[in-house]
Amino acid sequence: MRLAILALTIPVLSTAAEIPQGSHALLRLVNSVSTRTAREGDYVYLKTATPITVNDQIVVPVDSYVQGVVSRSTRSGRVKGRAELAIRIDTLTLPGGKVIKISPHLAAVDSEGTDQKVDTKESGIQQGGDKGTDAVTVGKLSGTGAAIGGIADRSWRGAGIGAGAGGAVGLATVLLTRGREVELHQGSTIDVVFDRAVPVD
Repeated sequence: MRLAILALTIPVLSTAAEIPQGSHALLRLVNSVSTRTAREGDYVYLKTATPITVNDQIVVPVDSYVQGVVSRSTRSGRVKGRAELAIRIDTLTLPGGKVIKISPHLAAVDSEGTDQKVDTKESGIQQGGDKGTDAVTVGKLSGTGAAIGGIADRSWRGAGIGAGAGGAVGLATVLLTRGREVELHQGSTIDVVFDRAVPVD
């Protein structure tokens, strides 16, 4: 009888596993996403690229499925306006098949050789500007126009006219061409942070 009473008085230790608040998770894209084609409501499929561990125990293994959805997609403008892509992460599917609702926020993203980055104020991925590239385009075409004008007219006057014409073509090219889009290719990674603890068992 004493043993039974003693057993009842021992507190049962909780073995519930959870992803703690503030945890980071590196996710790898299964499908490519671009502001060129993405629309609000499109699904985004990912997998965990690294395990999520707590106290040296794996609570979410590598290659667990993650599903998100495009919540905003804005193409780059022709004159101004940077491309922006927002993705909401919704569910995590464990290897056993259990589906867990999650809502971490984006913290970092592969730059893909550009200066696209997470804009924390807008909660999306924003592409960098094209001012430097635009200036180079106008400059190159101005120089080409000057060379052609100088050769054709054999004078500085011809070179000046050619430079003006080349600059005008360069400016028109810039105005008619969209800036760079946000591009997340298959296999690229994003880092997310959990704003609240999430039970996983």
